[in-house]
Amino acid sequence: MKTMPALLQQKWLRGCGLRAFGWFAACAMAASTLGAQSAASRISSEINSSEISPMQGSRHPLAQPEFDAGRVPANMRLTGMTIAFNLSAAQKADLEALMAAQKNPASPLFHQWITPDQYAARFGMAQADLDKVQNWLLQQGFSVDWVARSRNMIRFSGTVSQAERAFSTEMHYYNAEGTRHLAPSTNLQIPSALAPVVLAVRGLDDFKPKAQVVVHRDVRPRASFTSGQTGNVYFSPGDIATAYDVTPLYNPGGFNGAGQSIAVVGQSAVILSDIEAFQSAASLPIKDPTLVLVPASGAPTIYSNDETESDLDLEWAGAMAPGADIFFVYTGDSQNSNGTFDAISYAIDQKIADIVSVSYGACEPTLNGFSLESSFMQASVQGQTVVAASGDQGSTACYVSPTTTNPTQAIQQELAVSYPASSPNVTAVGGTEIQAIDGVDPSTGTKGANYSTYWNSTSGTDIVASLKQYIPEVAWNDDSSAGGLSATGGGKSTIFLTKPTWQAALTPNDGVRDVPDISFYASGGFPGYLYCTSDTTSWSTQQQGSCDSGFRDSVSGLLTVAGGTSFAAPIFAGMLALINQKAGYTTGSGEINSTLYSLATSGGAYSAGTLFHDVTTGNNECTAGSTYCSAAGAGSYSAGAGYDLVTGLGSIDAANLAAAWATRFPNASPLVATVTTVVPANATPTVSTSDSFTITVKTAAGAPVTTGTVSLVVDGGTPTAGNALDQNGQYVYSTSFSSVGTHQVIAHYSGDGSNGASTGVGSVYIGGTFKLTSSPSPLNVTQGSSGIETITITPAGGYTGTVLLTLATSSSSALANLCVTAPSGPAGTGSVAVTTGAAQVQLTFNTLPSSCGMAIPNKGNPQLRSPGNGRNTRSSGKNPAPIAMAFAGLLLIGFMGRYARRFSTLAGLVALLAIGISLTACGGGGGGGGGGTTVTPDPPKGTYTVMVSGTDSVSAAIPASTTTFTFVIQ
Repeated sequence: MKTMPALLQQKWLRGCGLRAFGWFAACAMAASTLGAQSAASRISSEINSSEISPMQGSRHPLAQPEFDAGRVPANMRLTGMTIAFNLSAAQKADLEALMAAQKNPASPLFHQWITPDQYAARFGMAQADLDKVQNWLLQQGFSVDWVARSRNMIRFSGTVSQAERAFSTEMHYYNAEGTRHLAPSTNLQIPSALAPVVLAVRGLDDFKPKAQVVVHRDVRPRASFTSGQTGNVYFSPGDIATAYDVTPLYNPGGFNGAGQSIAVVGQSAVILSDIEAFQSAASLPIKDPTLVLVPASGAPTIYSNDETESDLDLEWAGAMAPGADIFFVYTGDSQNSNGTFDAISYAIDQKIADIVSVSYGACEPTLNGFSLESSFMQASVQGQTVVAASGDQGSTACYVSPTTTNPTQAIQQELAVSYPASSPNVTAVGGTEIQAIDGVDPSTGTKGANYSTYWNSTSGTDIVASLKQYIPEVAWNDDSSAGGLSATGGGKSTIFLTKPTWQAALTPNDGVRDVPDISFYASGGFPGYLYCTSDTTSWSTQQQGSCDSGFRDSVSGLLTVAGGTSFAAPIFAGMLALINQKAGYTTGSGEINSTLYSLATSGGAYSAGTLFHDVTTGNNECTAGSTYCSAAGAGSYSAGAGYDLVTGLGSIDAANLAAAWATRFPNASPLVATVTTVVPANATPTVSTSDSFTITVKTAAGAPVTTGTVSLVVDGGTPTAGNALDQNGQYVYSTSFSSVGTHQVIAHYSGDGSNGASTGVGSVYIGGTFKLTSSPSPLNVTQGSSGIETITITPAGGYTGTVLLTLATSSSSALANLCVTAPSGPAGTGSVAVTTGAAQVQLTFNTLPSSCGMAIPNKGNPQLRSPGNGRNTRSSGKNPAPIAMAFAGLLLIGFMGRYARRFSTLAGLVALLAIGISLTACGGGGGGGGGGTTVTPDPPKGTYTVMVSGTDSVSAAIPASTTTFTFVIQ
């Protein structure tokens, strides 16, 4: 296997001969490995479990005896455990030299990235050693899931009892971070023969990084989007484009991210209709992300809060770069999953995209040696940039809650920063906010003195993008005694104790890595970001939906609003895609911190209208009161001129920074951007049936690429390289799958002398289909009464999943006052259990509006009575039907009761229809029309057609089903 193309080797060596002495060491180090075909074997003796060595620090610091909650069942299956290998001393020195060369414009290897397979040959384990470790794992009773493409990790699965025997420990439950976790009760032990080469054994606990989103419920913030109802303002994509001068890159620049790729990582499945609703509300082109499930991480599953995080990350990354290819790399329902940490590793190992956006983190004091630095270094030499949110707990990143005792309050309140943002190989993104005088006070609705300077006013109509210009920023700190901690993460690392050279000139002389690097608006109330999600735990108390009427809930009229550095990170990831496109970086820009800080030291970088916006006011101190802040945690950091430990270098002027970037660091060998797609012939094949995948490589402009080859990885397996493209730029690959579930084919086009590399992912779902039927037809209902229609969902071919239903009628105007309801599921769970048989749900069609509480206000006395279901509604002085009614086209049914909703293809249970609330929100009103209201008219007599459609809520590959019946009002 080649470690570097011959042409590139010649260029490197020729450059080494011409460069000054300062390049001699790096050139010599790289030259020593150019011809290597494989790594040298490092496991010199037999792997014998009778001779073991302890792995110090391998027990999680929160797995303390006083919080022990008992043994984990011995037969519980642990999926996706990993054994990770370290680099040899020679490999580490070689890797560091390569990283330095690739980032230096004076080097002949500037931006000459290597592929994952080249990385494996140069920095991975010898195949003989991998074979030895796999054999040992098999001897312990484990199944080997796959070997990492980088050849530095093996993923395996087995039972708790097998893990306990193999690593000489016991698995226990622990009460920590306000919930129950599983983890080894002691440090792990491994065979002594493995000790010199093993970096870590992971996946024996379920401690995951935390989402950094700050949800604001029942608030009316004030910025960007201007509400036609309240005059409050919120940030929409158009406002951020105005604030940070992104618009010139779009028009007339013509840059939209085409040919660029972003991998958003998460630990919950998402519903693609949420992403589409956001794009529609923001007037963006509809473009779904490509879903990439980490192999051996379990089945796709939606988890509350994490679903919110993933939704907003995908929405805002795509909003900033609408032409980029967005990949969502996420983990499933494995009980011992490390969540986003596993997703990060996989996105890098397979080089899914050139930019990786992370909105999760874990505070440094609880890492106990856990590290992804080998992955981040691999990302750098492959041309991948990793950006991560700096956190939302201010200067105390370990904060959980004032009642949590594990971690202790002392740990929670000590100064700490979040990882992976603190990694020197990651760009940390912090948060800022605007001042009250520049927007609307959320508590009073009073417009600030400078409101008209920055915002367009409105009367009666929402303005989706209303910001006029950049608003000066202050450090984000919304701490309060009522809401707790809500402020930008920032401070000094306690694990990276060497100052990165690129930080030395601008940051404090503290000898450590400082966080963050840059910042953007992040407050949920000053002014707050709009997004769309089906995660009901993120909704306001009166909210019945999200973004089914523009950005609003069609029932309550409420917007879905949040904040946090969770928004700042994907926003910058999208901006970076535009910067890369303008600079001609078609295969990524690698670790960019050195570039950012170099540009910040250039003359006039902070002058008005240039590269950076300096944020000099505010701090991230805990100001929420003694309940959250003791004397031990009272310290913080303050913003100031230039770099500071609260907002970093400040925010950016995207257009100016992109121009300076392209000028200062031009791409010496520009390549044509390419896009690789993988399309299965049958997206829902059956077990052991051959299916073909068509891999197509085109330029970003759409022309076929006919030279070069693609390598394929199926479900994380061993790559198959050298697959040549035909005259249409295609390669057809055929295979079959022996198990139900989601299966994926990753195709990596390696590029050639003219075209850049790119990656595509194709997925199939084996698990059957479903069919909807309805009865009776016709459904005859006397005007003023109700009738029941039974919808039956019949699975076929072993289908299990979650079916979402939508309703449409032949006359949405005539049936505007029709009320459709459905009962709650068994035990009030809001779902219908389906195993091998059919599942049914009964829909009640009610033609008497007063029975579900609808009323229309008199024009002379606009008063709205509370609806019969107990929800409160607000009157705007107009007919509330567009807000309180839902039969305007499609009616979304479901999305309630979805705490940790599971989509397992192996479990026999289907969460089918999350219901239990009124599907159409009929307002108040009734017989007499008193109290200033008039009676809502019954739907008119007539014959109508009703269509009920069902779609699988995870896989778009599973065909939808529709049933139609006749509805007669007599």
